[in-house]
Amino acid sequence: MFKKTLASFLLFFSLALGAQQQYMALQEIVTDSAAIFNANELLELKNRLTDFESGTTNQLVVVTIERLGFETIETYANGLFNENRLGQQGKDNGLLILFAEHDREVRIEVGYGLEPYITDAVASRIIRNTMIPHFKEERYYKGISEATDQLISFLQEPEALEEFKAEIENDEKRDRRIGYGFLFLFLLLFVGFGGFFFFKSYKSLVEVLRGILIGKLGLIPGLFMILGVSLSALFGLVFMAVPLVVFISIYKEEFLPRALLFEHPEMLLLLLIPFFGIATLIAFFKIKFFGKDVFELSLIKNDKTYYRKTFSSSGTHSFGSSSSGSSSSGFSGGGGSSGGGGASGSW
Repeated sequence: MFKKTLASFLLFFSLALGAQQQYMALQEIVTDSAAIFNANELLELKNRLTDFESGTTNQLVVVTIERLGFETIETYANGLFNENRLGQQGKDNGLLILFAEHDREVRIEVGYGLEPYITDAVASRIIRNTMIPHFKEERYYKGISEATDQLISFLQEPEALEEFKAEIENDEKRDRRIGYGFLFLFLLLFVGFGGFFFFKSYKSLVEVLRGILIGKLGLIPGLFMILGVSLSALFGLVFMAVPLVVFISIYKEEFLPRALLFEHPEMLLLLLIPFFGIATLIAFFKIKFFGKDVFELSLIKNDKTYYRKTFSSSGTHSFGSSSSGSSSSGFSGGGGSSGGGGASGSW
């Protein structure tokens, strides 16, 4: 009984899988399975695309369906394209516009031979700027008709295509500039906040070291204060430096600090030497050349007056932070293929 059940399940699964891989055999250059065109629209579109194929051998096919089922529109379009071998063999000059009504998706699938002309960016711009605005108003024929006009124009008039590509490139440059502007402001915010926090904490570190060196702060409590202000300063430094490292690494893959951070993080400990060394030197010079205090060490004694005067007002010694038609006209693909080039859109 179990073997029969298992065999039945495997048979059903294999049949279902096989059914998913079968695509309709196209009999017309326009197949309106979703019935979104009226008779005149269907005839006009067929005639226009047939004339285009006759004059150029490029094959532009339109297919509308109601639902995609369990497939993505990219998989369905590529399977339908290659199953019907759209375009001419050896030229791979086929184009497919697939429209899925209830899924509210559309795709322009491009054959290998036309990918240098109808690039992914060109197909995406046609979908986004020409088709989608009409589809949102349920003007399906107008959106598809205007898209086919653009595709035909671009393949027949290289100047128009180059102008269109130039517009896309200019828009992309503008978008990148805007993106860089926002990214710069974001980084500036991080660097500014981190820099301010680092400066205040590092200044406190210098004062703690100076207090220890002149005997105003005991060595033992001073070490705890050094730990607290150092953590605060390092937090500000990280807050300031990490966004810069990430930003530069995006554009320079071999950026050394990123390699140190991810491959040899222990090397970063060497930065503690100049971190404390510079602070100690500053404290030393302040005592030697800019004050009247003398060098003296105390183990635990604290000068409360010095402590209040130096640290209490700023608070920087804190240890924490918060922060379809059925008729046939003899249409067939010519043996072309597609590798998945094109673009998709939804509304």
